[in-house]
Amino acid sequence: MATLNPLQFIQQVRSEVAKVVWPTRREVMLTTVMVFILAALTAVFFAFVDILLRGGLQYILSAFG
Repeated sequence: MATLNPLQFIQQVRSEVAKVVWPTRREVMLTTVMVFILAALTAVFFAFVDILLRGGLQYILSAFG
């Protein structure tokens, strides 16, 4: 394994960071909004499933109790 001195390492890191394509402010805002929308939809879905399961279990338990 080749050893690098700290100066070469820093130069290589800087050259790699320069290759990164950073997102625009608009792209960040759109993806953030999409994450919030999908999180809300997921919460609504699981709340609906929870209500259905609870109702079904209450119906089954009331039939035997």
